[in-house]
This record gives sequence, C-alpha cells and structure tokens, in this order.
Amino acid sequence: MAHHILVVDDEKLIVKGIKFSLEQDGMIVDAAYDGEEALQLAKEKHYDLIMLDVMLPKIDGTAVCQQIREFSAVPVVMVTAKGDDMDKIMGLEYGADDYVTKPFNILELKARIKAILRRSAKVVASASNSKLIFRDIKLDTGSRRVYVRDKEINLTAKEFDLLAFLMQNVSRVYAREKLLQKIWGTENAGDVRTVDVHVRRLREKIEDNPSEPKYIFTKWGVGYYFG
Repeated sequence: MAHHILVVDDEKLIVKGIKFSLEQDGMIVDAAYDGEEALQLAKEKHYDLIMLDVMLPKIDGTAVCQQIREFSAVPVVMVTAKGDDMDKIMGLEYGADDYVTKPFNILELKARIKAILRRSAKVVASASNSKLIFRDIKLDTGSRRVYVRDKEINLTAKEFDLLAFLMQNVSRVYAREKLLQKIWGTENAGDVRTVDVHVRRLREKIEDNPSEPKYIFTKWGVGYYFG
C-alpha cells in the first residue's frame, strides 16, 4: 500500500518539487499552503507522515505541530530556512520527529522520510484472514488470539477488544473517555480508571518492559495510542 504524505509549505514551487519527487517513488502526496489548511487535512485524513514548514501563514508550523499532537502521533518532519539550533530544539519539543533545513538535497530528504516511515511501520491488515500484524505482535480477530514473538498471550475479552481497536488505529491518539465509549459502551468519565487498568495489564502482557513501552504509548494529558 502506498504511503500517504502531507507536504505543507507556502512556497508552491517547493511543494511542487517535493510532491513530484515523492510521487516518483509511488507515494500519494497532498499539499497545504497554510497552517489552517494543514490542520484541517490532518484531522480529516490519515497520513503516514507530515512534512511541515515552520514559517506558515495563518498558523505557524510549530503551533500546527503542537495541535496535531493533541489528536495524532503521525510522524512530523519540520522544515525551516533557519539553521538556528534553538529553532531545532523548539521544533522537536513541540512534537516533531525530525528536522531539515532549507535548502535541502531532495535525495537526502527522501532517504530521511523513508527511514522514518520504516521506523513507524504500520499495521498490516488482511481482510481475508482478519489478521493484524505489527512487528512482533500478531492478532487474529477471527479466532480472537494474540501472539507475541509467536508465543500465544492470554487476554481477557476487554483486553483483546482494546488491543484490537488500538492496532486498527495506529498512531491515532484516543482519550480515555473515547476508549470507554468504544470498548465498554459507556461515556461515564468516572470509569476512566478502567481504561488505565486495562492498558497497564496489556503492557504487562505484551511489552518487554512495561515501564518503557514500545507498543502502547501514553500521550500525557490526552490519552493512549498504539505505535
């Protein structure tokens, strides 16, 4: 399946060049030319990576990145014409995964994009056999079985439902209230501890080190995501 990329820059010639180059590698590329348009597209569509210029009309790139992090863990590459180290630090603090400075070599840029895409390998879903595969985890929604490094893991019904839902929505951050609604069918905010308990138990069963998770992550102040 082709990777879906969003390129955000107010310089249309730069966007055109990047878009053409990435499409030559079989990627699907959308373009946005200001911060508001970028945010709207990020909310409406599922992207594998967002390339985001710092200096944008309406809403600047760091603010856009910060707002994207409130609802998604999609990889973000910040782009700037400045080489100042402080700009780089600020970009990464706002949730960026990588940073490139203009002018850049398009071949180097593509290599870095591909490296990030490999690191954030997506779930491979097969409708024919109802299986979800993410690195060492295999989940079969038909038989309701889960394997970690080919060893079957025993999960309760709700643990399985929670893991399956998160795996089907890689990189998407869900508030605990939303997970309550999706998995338990309730919106009672007083029950959010139920989600925390199930996430903790899942981590104990699927993570090598539950205190340093590699699959189920916490977005502090927002919720949980799988990635």
